[in-house]
Amino acid sequence: MNFWLAVFRQAGRNLRQTWASQLMTFLTVSLSVLIFAFFYLVYTNTIGASDRLSEDIRLIVYLEEEPGTAMQEQLLRKINNFDKTEEIRFISKADAYKRFAEQLGDDSDVLADMPKDFLPASIEVIPLKGLRGFNQIKLFSEYLTQLPGSEKVQYGQEWMERFYYFTQLLTIVVLLSGTLLILTATFMVAYTIRLTIMGRHDELELLKLVGATNSYIRTPFLLEGILQGFMGSIIGLTALYALFRWISIHFSGPGLLNLFHFTFLQPIIVISIVFISIGLCTLGSFTSIQKFLKI
Repeated sequence: MNFWLAVFRQAGRNLRQTWASQLMTFLTVSLSVLIFAFFYLVYTNTIGASDRLSEDIRLIVYLEEEPGTAMQEQLLRKINNFDKTEEIRFISKADAYKRFAEQLGDDSDVLADMPKDFLPASIEVIPLKGLRGFNQIKLFSEYLTQLPGSEKVQYGQEWMERFYYFTQLLTIVVLLSGTLLILTATFMVAYTIRLTIMGRHDELELLKLVGATNSYIRTPFLLEGILQGFMGSIIGLTALYALFRWISIHFSGPGLLNLFHFTFLQPIIVISIVFISIGLCTLGSFTSIQKFLKI
């Protein structure tokens, strides 16, 4: 008990003596955690939105002519030869006209002078959930264009491609921000501990001469790293949650953001970030002790 009380007193003394550098390190760690957690939050919500949007993906194969019963069976076999699907629907010209009229609603009178067979027949193909990645859908689309009588295939190519490359960009940004967190947490804490050691070098040597153990001398510096990691991650995550709540309150309602169900980081992710931050800062403290504390 006396050992830990003395260690905590030494750690507190170190913090007071180098408060300016300690504050700078604390703010840097907090900002690094905030940046990493922010981009990771955006990434996880984007992936979640992608999964929800993929549930509505369907490929529309426009046909040159309306297929007969025999041709429909042949097309079904060819489509299922690529892979199993959840559903395949043949849409006749009359069904396409009826759908279009329903979509127009009160404006359907604009079709009064139009023939009821002016829209092409089509096939709606709903792929299995396991076949809804961007590359798989693209391959499936290329296969469907080769079907007999196929004229064009649509599945929202443009938005899917943009969304796919956006998620790829987010992945890179998350990795870069994670690297930033590793570098800042490790090197900033290491630099701060180094300053503390250099400032108290003579005192530490005196403590060793009067019988202080290595654990007594080293532990306060490790505690500084642990404290920097813990407090930095807590403040960074708290700031992120406050930002998340502010966006949720001020941007709720009709609009683009309301199309997605944004959620905060899972508790296990929050706890992991805290422990990773503590581990990195402790590592920075340990490396400085090993390199500069020659006792």
